Amino acid sequence: MTMLKTLLSLAAMAMLIKLAMAANYTVGAPDGSWDQSSNLLKWASSKTFSVGDNLIFQYVINHDVREVSKPDFDSCRANSPVNSYSGGSTVITLSSPGKRYFICGTSGHCDQGMKLEIDTIAASAPPPATPSAPPPATPSAPPTVSPVRPPVSSPPTKSSAPSPKHSHIPAPKMSPSSSPTSSPTSSLPPGVSLPAPPPSSATRVNVIAGSSLGLGFYIMMMLINL
Repeated sequence: MTMLKTLLSLAAMAMLIKLAMAANYTVGAPDGSWDQSSNLLKWASSKTFSVGDNLIFQYVINHDVREVSKPDFDSCRANSPVNSYSGGSTVITLSSPGKRYFICGTSGHCDQGMKLEIDTIAASAPPPATPSAPPPATPSAPPTVSPVRPPVSSPPTKSSAPSPKHSHIPAPKMSPSSSPTSSPTSSLPPGVSLPAPPPSSATRVNVIAGSSLGLGFYIMMMLINL
């Protein structure tokens, strides 16, 4: 589909270029016109006609334009024209390459020089517009790989405190075993006894619990008697 659109666009462009390049030629101008007094054969030989050009015939009312074959052109016979034009102004488009022949149909005018031979050449076709090719894809540069550096081993951290050297710790001297100290009771003078040891905490708790239980029983009995 894209190719078809491209071809149609090129064809339309070529047609527009041809129309823009088409030339209009007024027969006999600038020194003459379509009449007996103009040297039309000389005028035609000085021009180059291409496909798409236009011939403009300007003439008075007693003239006309007839397109004829080569034999009729040579003999100035206007009885069987290919095309016939009148009206004082005629425009004929040269649509194909080759030779074409024109004469005036009025009796005697062709013999007096009102005849024209046109040799049309093919128009040089403009070079086809080539569709713009997409720009070549620029290869993307490979990503730069930074070299991997091996990890640098850090030196072992020195301890702030120097490691203690193995020092010889002298073993404690064994003191000579002393004889057991005699009981203090042996040193008391005779007749003096040691004070009794204070009651233990367990004994105190038992005494307090017994007192509380007795007091509570007493209060309960008093309440019953009331």
